[in-house]
Amino acid sequence: MSAPIYLDYAATTPVDPRVAEVMSRHLTLDGVFANPASRSHMPGWQAEQAVESARRQVADRIGADPREIVWTSGATEADNLALIGVMRANREKGRHLVTSTIEHKAVIDTAVALEKEGCDVTWLTPDASGRISPQALKEVLRDDTVVVSLMAVNNELGSIHDLAALSEAAHAVGALFHSDAAQAVGRLPLDVADQGIDLMSLSGHKAYGPKGVGALYVKRSPDIRLEALIHGGGHERGMRSGTLPTHQIAGMGEAFAIAGRESEADQARIEGLRDRFLEGLADLDGVHLNSTAEASVPNILNLGFSGVDGESLLMALRNIAVSTGSACNSASVEPSYVLKEIGVTRPLALASLRFSFGRFTTEDDIDRTIATLRHALTGLRR
Repeated sequence: MSAPIYLDYAATTPVDPRVAEVMSRHLTLDGVFANPASRSHMPGWQAEQAVESARRQVADRIGADPREIVWTSGATEADNLALIGVMRANREKGRHLVTSTIEHKAVIDTAVALEKEGCDVTWLTPDASGRISPQALKEVLRDDTVVVSLMAVNNELGSIHDLAALSEAAHAVGALFHSDAAQAVGRLPLDVADQGIDLMSLSGHKAYGPKGVGALYVKRSPDIRLEALIHGGGHERGMRSGTLPTHQIAGMGEAFAIAGRESEADQARIEGLRDRFLEGLADLDGVHLNSTAEASVPNILNLGFSGVDGESLLMALRNIAVSTGSACNSASVEPSYVLKEIGVTRPLALASLRFSFGRFTTEDDIDRTIATLRHALTGLRR
């Protein structure tokens, strides 16, 4: 059997070999392995230097100050810290939070938990392209709105939000603006100052870095206060306690630095791969584009195939790693909640697959996938 073709980069990316090499230098006795908080000896200072260097690499990628980067275990924890931390610290301002029905589960489930704490959550419904318009946001904002949370790039559709316009609307009523940008790094230009971002969640493993590490950008401003969720030592300026994983942080920093140098070329090549893939299926009937190419990042493509069962199609493509939706929701036999929210019918949502391309995807991968998919569709429809 030939090697599997990996087209699930939106679920996770392989660690870039250059990142793995950096990580390997921060693990063993002959490397920089010490606790970054151990400042009484040289190994500890060296580890702290590695952490701070990575902090600057991450900050540079989004136009932030390194002091605004708070390390976390991933974007999920960053989302929790942003929403719960801000809502709990700003009770006197209000209890109103605004988000959308197609956010990542890390935001949706956190908002549901906040509802149980007495917060009032407004759930915005996206348009057919998977986006929230600034006007739709303006219509639900209130004087007691504390924070608005809308993702930069949707993980199932690839749809892109106009962060600058959305944050401007939030700020008009004195609300903070948070964005989960896990899918955006290396795929979109990000500048927290220009885009008016107050809090931004970031992930290592979506950008060719390691799993288990992420960050929350917290704008340095007296108007931004949040309560810590994890206590025990007061690390990260009191916002997130715990011994920092030097090797993972160094890896995330290197991954973000590479993204800064190579994202433009990466995305141009990936856009060509996406177009090649779509052209290879253009003459087939019953292929529906669930995501709008013009309003989406090129690495995520969500397609519905009428007349077939999605699980059967997935089995027919068993040598190709693709997804029926978000990896965090893949155990469910229900159709993707994202597709339902943008108006895709239940039968078509159940017959939809997400193809996501990346740095190591080749033209041969695309051509083999086209051939396998065409053969599978013909057989299943027959």
